[in-house]
Amino acid sequence: MGIKGLQWFVANTCPDACTMVNLKEMAEKHHISHPDSPPVIVVDAMGCIRHWYTPESWVCGGQWQEYLANLQDFIKAFMAADIKLVFYFDGVVEQKKRDEWVKRRLKNNKEIARIFQFLKSYRQQPGRGMFFIPSGLATFTRFALKFLGQETICSLQEADYEVASYGLQNNCMGILGQDTDYLIYNTSPYFSVNKLCLDRMVTVMYSRENFCHALGLNITDLPLFACLLGNDIVPEDILEGFWQKCVASCPPKSQSYDKRANIILAVASYISRVPCSYGSLKDLEEMLPLASDKKLLYRGVESYLLPGQQSPWLPPSVSNSQIHLVKQETAICPDQEILQLVKEQHVRAENYMVYNVLSKGEVECSNSLEDELDPELPGQALIYRPVRQHIYSVLLESGKDTCGAYPIVKEWFVYFGNPMEQPDLVQPIQLDIPGGTPSLRTLWLTKGPEVQTLRYSTFLACFHLQDMVEEFQLLDAPVAAVCCLLIYLTLQVDSLSLEDLNAFVAHTLCLRGKSAAQLAGLQLPQVDSRAVQLGSLFIRGLTTLIMASSACGFPMNMDDLMPWKVFDGKLFQEKYQLSHRGCSLEELLEGNGSLHTQFQNLKSFICKACVVKKRTIQSRRRGNGFITEMQEGGRERSFQQAHTTSFVPPYHSQNRRFQWRGSQPYFYGSETQPSGRGHRDERRHRGQRRRFQLAPQ
Repeated sequence: MGIKGLQWFVANTCPDACTMVNLKEMAEKHHISHPDSPPVIVVDAMGCIRHWYTPESWVCGGQWQEYLANLQDFIKAFMAADIKLVFYFDGVVEQKKRDEWVKRRLKNNKEIARIFQFLKSYRQQPGRGMFFIPSGLATFTRFALKFLGQETICSLQEADYEVASYGLQNNCMGILGQDTDYLIYNTSPYFSVNKLCLDRMVTVMYSRENFCHALGLNITDLPLFACLLGNDIVPEDILEGFWQKCVASCPPKSQSYDKRANIILAVASYISRVPCSYGSLKDLEEMLPLASDKKLLYRGVESYLLPGQQSPWLPPSVSNSQIHLVKQETAICPDQEILQLVKEQHVRAENYMVYNVLSKGEVECSNSLEDELDPELPGQALIYRPVRQHIYSVLLESGKDTCGAYPIVKEWFVYFGNPMEQPDLVQPIQLDIPGGTPSLRTLWLTKGPEVQTLRYSTFLACFHLQDMVEEFQLLDAPVAAVCCLLIYLTLQVDSLSLEDLNAFVAHTLCLRGKSAAQLAGLQLPQVDSRAVQLGSLFIRGLTTLIMASSACGFPMNMDDLMPWKVFDGKLFQEKYQLSHRGCSLEELLEGNGSLHTQFQNLKSFICKACVVKKRTIQSRRRGNGFITEMQEGGRERSFQQAHTTSFVPPYHSQNRRFQWRGSQPYFYGSETQPSGRGHRDERRHRGQRRRFQLAPQ
């Protein structure tokens, strides 16, 4: 995140620290001075995603083919300049940053609520000023870059630290991102992605040396300077009294500066006037209200030291080699060979979430575009939790104790009603498959066609579809992925209707063969808020499929699970609105008669799977308005009966393994539990440390 207000301060008060540079010319000079090493720019991918996502539509779930084309153009521009790119992604959330991570997610919730309020008021996408990145964008960007042949790295610790380290250790031409922490680290030059003009290959380069000269500081002072302004480690609220003293002793130089600029100048002045020693830092720690955490400032300065670096503000014996080696904590997975394999896959950005589960039993998922006021659609975190519980059981089978109990997994997932004051403690749920859950050694290290079938059946068992292996294998892999998701969603969310299913199936068939340009040209007269949430729900389902495939030894090709193969936000919106207006099948399929049979076959395949699970799919056309005939929990509603199905009545079968009822097994939740709006048979729970319970196996 960097330091609040520092980017503006540098751009507006330190002109000598901001230089417009031509990256192609810099690369040519690098070639001359370093003939044995190509010019490399290390990219802070998380800081660039907003810059990369330029499709006009962002609220409908993502314009994935357009986005993939944008990434391709970005890469081609650097290749033409003979510059190699190395992309870094956040792979973990360190405990010291957890509070800040939660704070941002809760802030995002408020932004998302405003987006849905706008959607329901105007039935249009908000302007770019309310832009929120599509759900799953960070996850799929890493796979997109790998798909495009780029070196992509997932971090084992704080990503900005690894980016700065990589730049320093590999003599990189620079770091591309939008984070003022790269001004603080003593590493490669920092290039602004926001100022990047791809056509001319120019951007702004920020000079640490000139920045320090303007403030009267040394480069080694910058870590302490950052901490005293407030960052992810040292919170701003404990610094306010210190800032007041600094400003009082250093009157503003110009009335044109705002309050934050005056604080920055005053803090720099304070640092320049005190002896540069560990004793001075200890004096500061005594001055600040650090409560019981007296080493907070010390740790903050430490966090900016790269390999081989020391700080005059810390004891001479403290160097980075002691600080930033990834700690060898006791992993949940006892098999070191498996742990090493999954770690390598994680670093190469080849899997999703499994390393986090096996190494420390803790995972997180950021915000999704979900309407907290829609009583029918629960959050994706809750809808897919039963799948994750099965995935955890696959991953942690060898970690069970002598009583056969699995280790608990900590989940930091954003959903309505979750204050995230603590993680949800989730109990893995064993799969119901013949012979029991196969070991990771079998799934990951054994070869042969029989094992591949075992991988596939284990993968489907996570979604309770293990009895349909042969049927799924007859489908093209991307279509099989869509069908798996739609069957699961229909069984989990009782408000999903025939119209929703028709929209998803028609969208899947019509997407094939459409170019990015065709999809970009699609115009929507209005945007439906419920379809927005369904699109987001589908995309989060794809990430769940990737997690399941990663855990089961990759029975499905990762490329077949990518959204640019199976989803387009605007196209789904169009199909959803057509379906709910009761249009003809011919119109829904764009007049393509060759798709009629495929449509009926896929719809029949999904509906038959639901019949086996005793689930009826009812018609419920919504038209241009929102149906309000509903009762508590989203059940016993008055449905429109057009195109009524002949499927069996809603089920109450004990065999439905993902109902939220019964006595065993369970997971422990956080203090405030969700209502699970629209989630089948879920009861409301209040009070502390309640248990969510699932039907018996």
